Formats: sequence, structure tokens, C-alpha cells
Amino acid sequence: MNELRGLHLHVDAASGAAGDMMLGALLDLGVPLDVVGAALDAIGAGRERLRVTKVTKGGIAATDLKVDTSGELPGAARHHHVVATTQRTATATLEKLVEQTRFDIHDVPVRPSSPVTYAHGHHHHDDHDHHHPLPAARDHAHYHYADIRKQITEAKLTDGTRKLALDIFDRIARAEAKLHGTTVEDVSFHEVGAIDSVVDVVGTAAALDYLSPASVSCASVAMGHGTIHCSHGVLPVPAPAALEVMREAGGVMADGGLPRELCTPTGAAILAATVTSWTAAPTGRAVAVGWGAGDAELADRANVLRVVAMAPATQTGDAVWQLDANVDDMSSELCAPALEAVFAAGALDAWWTPISMKKGRPALMLSALVPRDKRTHVVTAILRETTTIGVRYSQRERTILTRSHVDVQTRFGVIPIKVAREGTEVVNAAPEYEACAAAAKAHGVAVKLVYAAALAAYDRAIAG
Repeated sequence: MNELRGLHLHVDAASGAAGDMMLGALLDLGVPLDVVGAALDAIGAGRERLRVTKVTKGGIAATDLKVDTSGELPGAARHHHVVATTQRTATATLEKLVEQTRFDIHDVPVRPSSPVTYAHGHHHHDDHDHHHPLPAARDHAHYHYADIRKQITEAKLTDGTRKLALDIFDRIARAEAKLHGTTVEDVSFHEVGAIDSVVDVVGTAAALDYLSPASVSCASVAMGHGTIHCSHGVLPVPAPAALEVMREAGGVMADGGLPRELCTPTGAAILAATVTSWTAAPTGRAVAVGWGAGDAELADRANVLRVVAMAPATQTGDAVWQLDANVDDMSSELCAPALEAVFAAGALDAWWTPISMKKGRPALMLSALVPRDKRTHVVTAILRETTTIGVRYSQRERTILTRSHVDVQTRFGVIPIKVAREGTEVVNAAPEYEACAAAAKAHGVAVKLVYAAALAAYDRAIAG
């Protein structure tokens, strides 16, 4: 499967996103199961917890992933305490996250008058209807996030897997800490949720590290709407943690058109940590497609997440026309408007070249590259805007590098970078001048400073 490595990945999340859906899609794409299994063994969760099967969702064959959450998570300190179910705990826990990520809640409909029930038998409210009185106290086993982080840090994972897994977990922990008004150090995972989340996050990180994508795009992720019942009471959809993760990352969200939760905090964190461009898929060739299944049966769509591995479409043999016109009796003041008119007429590129004409007269030659369907329009613009009395044209062939845009954050704001690739190799990257000029004007600095800051930000981004 080496042909999948180093390509662009595009994520389609019209049915939302969850950890099990993403990992299922990556396995379906072609990531060897042993890659994920080795990472789970290294972290102490064990590959035997994975249950990978093929299912059909809305007519789409997809990979379904389940996690065996029985037993303990070896290597992480397991804590017990008793809490009253009617009191607010002083330290923020990830119980809500657990309720949303136990099999990543993608099977949970929003029902405004009934408790949310998991397809695998896990209920909010501990199997009690929300109209019934709650028991006074219950035993609660959990893992501190600091212990899980330490376990990931010390595990014999690849550097890329470790870095991405920590990034994903850190995003969830920061969101939960902010929502509960506490610190990341005080965040803890419910026992079942810890096992489920570790498998999904570390497994996905290992799969992505194996693929080493050149870039990752996603136009938007469906979030859902409505309300959901959990141990904290009624909460709005999108879930607060998922919304906070997306807010922090600047991710693009869509409603999705369904009154249910579609994107879990784990799914949001995985996208936030991996997506490099929240845009539609770039031009390219689809090399492989992976489908990951959610648990619920959605009435209007297949409950799947799709990942497409794409190779850049380097174009060769692209035929264009070059137009040339000599001018020796026109004021130089008219050169700029003539060039603007040529571009407006459809030229791909245009330029002036100093030349010498008959009788040794210094002159200029206006040249333009145009597609076939714009040739007549550009010829008309040249004859109208200059003093030439004739235009030459000839066909030209050219080789074009694949081009894309990546936005980088600088102290002067967001600057787009034009990236050129030969195959999967980046051979050129340049900040867009107009954006640099506008930022320089807004901050009262030289354009070259903005330009340098943009290149430095891009270099940091690709270095990871």
C-alpha cells in the first residue's frame, strides 16, 4: 500500500464524524490493520479490543469498527471514588464526552422527551428514565487525563503517532477544561470512555502517521441540531465539547439537516488536528476511497464518513496560444491599461518586452498566453487598446505544476500561500502578493516583512 503514502486526503463528513468512523474509513482506505494493532499493543490497550467488520449503510459498503471496552487500561492509574449523582463535581470530568464517545454516540438520536440510548446498551442516566428519581450515589471509576497522556508519551509509538495522538487528546481536554471552568490537569476520563477514546485516537493517529498525507482537506463537517439528554441535563447540539474544539481550530461546520448529534468531540478533535485546509477537494486523481460506518441508520443518507486519497494531477501537453504585437508609437502611459484589458479579455498571462524594430527604433512587444476559446477576445482587446496594426499568434505547449493554496496564520493575519507540486513533492511555495500588500498596509510595515513571516509560518506548518 505504499502508493497511498504521501498523497492528499480529502474527508467528506456529510453524516458527521466520530473516532470509530474515521478509523474505519482509514482501514477501509487501505491502511494495514497491523499498523493500528501495533500502536494499540504499544499503548497497552491491545489489538484484540478491535472488532472490524464490513457492513452496508444506505447501500454503501463500509468498514464498521467496534471497541471492546471490558477490563482495564493497563499502564494508566485507575481511580475509584463515590459521587452523589445530584451534585456538581468540583473537578471537570469527561462523563459527557464518554456519553458522547461510547462507540462515539453516532448511533444516538436526539429525543427531546426521553433519555438517549446507545445501541450497545449504554444509557444516559444510568438506565433510569429522566422522570425517575436518581440514586443518591454511585461508584465511579476513571482515569486522570495526565495519566493517559503520560502513558502515550512513554509508549513505544512512532514519533508521528505519539505527536498526533497527544494533539488530539489535548484538544479534547482543553475543551472540557474550558467548559467546566477547570484546568487540563483536573480532567479525567470515565473508565469505559478512556478505553474507547484511547483506541480510537491512538489507532487513528497511527493510521494517519502511516499514510503521512501531504495535506488534508475537508469542506465542512455536519454537526446536527436540537438537544440531547445526558448526566448534566439537557444540552444543545452541537455538543459543547465538539463545538469548542471546532471553534478553537477554526473548523468549518454545517448543520447537516438532522435533529441529532452528528459530530462527536473525538471526531471534531481528529479533524481539528489533521485538516490543513477547510475547503472542497482539490483537483487531482482519486487513488483510493475508504468508507467508515456509523452505528445509526439515518433515514435520508448513508451514515458513513468518506476519506479519499488523491494524487496531484500534473498537467502536461496543455496547449495554449501565444499572441504577440509590436508597438513603436504608443505612449508608455497606455501600457498599463492595455495590459489590464488583455487580462480582462481572458489572458492567462501577459507581459511587455523591450525590442528593437526596423530603422533601429526602440519599441515594445505585447505578448499574451490565452486558451483557444479566448483568443479572439484577447486579439480584439490588443487591437483596441494599443496602436499596433497586427497581431501574430502561434500554438504553444507547456508543462504545468499542480497548484494549490494553503492559508497560514502570521502575526499580520492569515496569508494564503501558493504551493506548486511535481507529483507529491513541493517544489515551490510563495505568499500571494496582494494579501501580503494588504496586510502590510493594515499594519504599517514593509511588504517584505509580511512575506517573510508567511514563508516562516508555512515552513513551521510543513515541519509539523
